Amino acid sequence: MADTDIRTENPEGEEKRSRHFIEQEIDNDLATGRFDHVMTRFPPEPNGYLHIGHAKSIILNSGMAREYGGKFNLRFDDTNPTKEKTEFVESIKADVAWLGAEWEDRLFFASDYFDKMYEGAVKLIKKGKAYISDLTADEVREYRGTFDTPGKDDPGRNRSVEENLKLFEEMKEGKFADGEKTLRAKIDMASPNINMRDPVIYRVAHMAHHRTGDKWCIYPMYDFAHPIEDAEEGITHSLCTLEFEDHRPLYDWVVKELEYPNPPRQIEFAKMYLTNVVTGKRYIKKLVENGTVDGWDDPRLVSIAALRRRGFTPSSIRKFVELCGISKSQASADYAALEYCIREDLKADAPRYMAILDPIKLVIDNYPEGQVEEVTASNNPENEALGTRTVPFERELYIERDDFMEEPPKKYFRLFPGNEVRLMNAYYVTAVSCEKDEAGNVTVVHCTYDPETKGGNSPDGRKVKGTIHWVPASSAINADVRLYENLVDEEKGVYDEEGNINLNPNSLKVCKDCKLEPAFKGAKAFDRFQFVRNGFFTVDCKDSTEDHLVFNRIVGLKSSFTLPAK
Repeated sequence: MADTDIRTENPEGEEKRSRHFIEQEIDNDLATGRFDHVMTRFPPEPNGYLHIGHAKSIILNSGMAREYGGKFNLRFDDTNPTKEKTEFVESIKADVAWLGAEWEDRLFFASDYFDKMYEGAVKLIKKGKAYISDLTADEVREYRGTFDTPGKDDPGRNRSVEENLKLFEEMKEGKFADGEKTLRAKIDMASPNINMRDPVIYRVAHMAHHRTGDKWCIYPMYDFAHPIEDAEEGITHSLCTLEFEDHRPLYDWVVKELEYPNPPRQIEFAKMYLTNVVTGKRYIKKLVENGTVDGWDDPRLVSIAALRRRGFTPSSIRKFVELCGISKSQASADYAALEYCIREDLKADAPRYMAILDPIKLVIDNYPEGQVEEVTASNNPENEALGTRTVPFERELYIERDDFMEEPPKKYFRLFPGNEVRLMNAYYVTAVSCEKDEAGNVTVVHCTYDPETKGGNSPDGRKVKGTIHWVPASSAINADVRLYENLVDEEKGVYDEEGNINLNPNSLKVCKDCKLEPAFKGAKAFDRFQFVRNGFFTVDCKDSTEDHLVFNRIVGLKSSFTLPAK
């Protein structure tokens, strides 16, 4: 499957599903000659980090370009200098590239077209299609009317072309304060679509821009800038989310009045929502500032940077987008569906190694002191191509604390005094006794082993019901392991009555001094593993070092999600 193709194919190469509505629209445009190629774009505003919802737009836009042999542009909508930072530009570029969307040499900014936009505004004024307004923002809203009542004309609506040109030039020269003047398109104050009631297309804003500096003190509004950018770049299909559907008549009006040949076509699709997650930039910013999370890429968030740090793969995100589908119907997906996709992605590819998160020592009393032997273990039983490894086996090992109980409940098949279990890939052992600290916590378990059971099988045919994993004590690697739950208390919902986030107090648990088998030596940032019985984990890209590994749990082994019936 192509990296950004949202379709899947069976072994015979036939599609498993019917083509979604955007593919059908593009097919028709090509068949009727409206366009003879496909060119798309992803136009983020560089005022924050992208989240999982943006991934759908990235994958769809770049996927359509790739499917039809076209081109895909990355373009930053940097028309609002108050909120934009180079930091966000770089993070977005990293996110888009990580998802497999290739823009090649076509990286653009709205600010690349500021001169063209200014020329377009002058053209509209000369055509009698734009005028200078003296109304304040509140007055513009008041004059606009409501859904039930038409708007009323701006007092400046009938200014002469010459006066409008003079005032617009003075706006550009900085002779007016912020908010003192605006340029409005002259369309229809009685339009049933409020967006067409003489929208503001330029405003005065004495702000330095992160790319153009102090060159401009007037800036275009998004609804004016975006269609110009699309038209200048030769975009054929401007794919955007449903909130822009009511803005499409204005989009079409701009490219028509500015007389662009072969104007682009806007098509809207439904956003992708996840239940019980925080995506609002304002809320995340507050979480970052008050230290609830350690940054925009905290693995408990669903920004693309956070999902990458958590250990999700690009293919799992693409699989999730495919699972949600492309339609015009708004719907929410459960986070468990996203977890299902990464679990499916990793279960056959991630090496399956042994790691002890809450260690206690296991001493095999009848094993020769000082002896070390190698036992063979499969790197992933579901994928023979990953091969095998050897693990040192010795007298002292580490096991999980909950793999031993002095007084076990019924159906507890792991270690307890007198019970025999299998040490994974090694020997049968029988628990004998234990040592405790002053608080009564077990610190050491003593056992004996049967030397005839190497490899985990008994020559006399006896069976054991429990198998536990282990790590050799002398060569164990120390590591910290982070266990994540949802940042939100799912029982209470995302927000309380006052608009505050209902935080889950157990969203992060840090396990210190975990013990890992030697195979983890040399693990690097973003390497992914399955920890036997504990889930899938990745090496943290920020806090892990060569001398001290830190792992993030990507997802547990068990899933609450089932694929919908076809």
